[in-house]
Amino acid sequence: MSPLIESFVRHFGEMGSRWGINRTVGQMYAYIVLSDEPVNADELACELQVSRSNVSMGLKELQSWNLVRLMHVPGDRKDYFTAPEDVWKIAMTLINERRKREIDPTLTVMRDLLMENPRSKSDQYAQQRIEDMYQLIEMLTQWSREIQKLSPKQISRMLKLGAGVSKLLG
Repeated sequence: MSPLIESFVRHFGEMGSRWGINRTVGQMYAYIVLSDEPVNADELACELQVSRSNVSMGLKELQSWNLVRLMHVPGDRKDYFTAPEDVWKIAMTLINERRKREIDPTLTVMRDLLMENPRSKSDQYAQQRIEDMYQLIEMLTQWSREIQKLSPKQISRMLKLGAGVSKLLG
């Protein structure tokens, strides 16, 4: 592994732990993303100096997040993995997966709590706060769905406009 790739892989592993994923899984994903050829588990274990079983578990996690694609190389019985070439596709996959795993269950709990009859003034206050949060999360979720309908070029243009939005809205 070149120093450039190693530096990014190590950093991505450290950041992964802050994003709620295992350090090794973060390193594995960074390595796969930066690899110009499909990568197999043995290569990951060797390059990252981690156990083969750790790599197997990490690959399953990455597959469950739809972040890597399994492929086969003709004449080789090993499983190989690639990441999408388009970083926008990676970002959209992460947004969708996080929404399914984190936001949707939270909205479900909030809806259930809002259906309950408040038993006290403090419950009424709590329900109002939950309603406010619910409305905000719903609005952001809908905004996210709308953004995902745009092309990467449109999203990029919109993000570049972001710096000037505060001036426009005064």
